[in-house]
Amino acid sequence: MIVIFLIILLLFGAKKIPELARGIGKGMGEFKKAKEDFEHEIKAGEIEGKSEWEKSETTEAKPKATASEEPAPTED
Repeated sequence: MIVIFLIILLLFGAKKIPELARGIGKGMGEFKKAKEDFEHEIKAGEIEGKSEWEKSETTEAKPKATASEEPAPTED
């Protein structure tokens, strides 16, 4: 690791290293925020999908119509 640090120091110089570190830190912060937003959207979608599925289950569980409620057959 020391060798890598020395190579970076030679390539960029002592003045540029803090700027590079700051930029990398901001980039990591933005990436973390985007990841958290994405995870929040996925979880919200799961909850919404689950509630929609539960609604469809309750509507499908309706009792079937009796013979008196069924429409009369039509002649063609």
